Amino acid sequence: MKYIKGFFVLIWRIWMILLATIYVLTIGVFIVLPLANFDKTFPYIYPFIRYWGKFVLYGTGFRIDYEKLVPLDPKENYIFIANHTSVMDIMLVLTVLKHHPIAFVGKAELVKIPIFGKIYKRICIPVDRTSARSKAQVYPEAIKKLNQNLSIFIFPEGGVSNEKEFKIYLDPFKDGAFNIAIETKTPLAVFSIHGLNKMFPFNWFRGYPGKIKIRLLKTFDTKDLDVKQDKVALKEAAFNTILKDLEQCKN
Repeated sequence: MKYIKGFFVLIWRIWMILLATIYVLTIGVFIVLPLANFDKTFPYIYPFIRYWGKFVLYGTGFRIDYEKLVPLDPKENYIFIANHTSVMDIMLVLTVLKHHPIAFVGKAELVKIPIFGKIYKRICIPVDRTSARSKAQVYPEAIKKLNQNLSIFIFPEGGVSNEKEFKIYLDPFKDGAFNIAIETKTPLAVFSIHGLNKMFPFNWFRGYPGKIKIRLLKTFDTKDLDVKQDKVALKEAAFNTILKDLEQCKN
């Protein structure tokens, strides 16, 4: 029975990849890729990027339970952060952030994927976390995106551990999101994502469709903060905000 279930889960996950690929080879190649080179066109192509996330998320059998504990200013740009437990996190936040076009800060390795990598490079900020030079480029690229009236989305843990499938915890946060938020005086908005560590883990033979809970927990004003004096406190406050919510809402 275990192996039969694993087989069907594998087919389901291949279906997800097929959905993502179909969208990339059609809408991505013929609409997003040609227009992503132009700064002023991003707000217009963002709906197509967002629909990619919705297409994959809903097409794979997921639904969303989205709760806002605080409002977002539709005229404000944000540095968004969340805990990171699954590749489906990307599709989830694209789906819920309708009024705030976002550029992700993500792994540079994804640039190497044929076709998708070209699109990814144009609409995201790739970073190689093992390279000091690559990490140094994130800040000026983020400034550029913010000046284009975009928000930035960063998963401050920097990656996903396989152990997250079995227990709730956060890896230590890296500094990037908090440096950018304070230095650019951009408010920080904090999400928590529940359940995807079990529903779509980094294991080809485990997972299941269902309703994903995502909560917008808090926003932090950074206008009066200083990087040297306040970064650690901001990072700890954001970390504790997410961790507390994960612990309170765990099944």
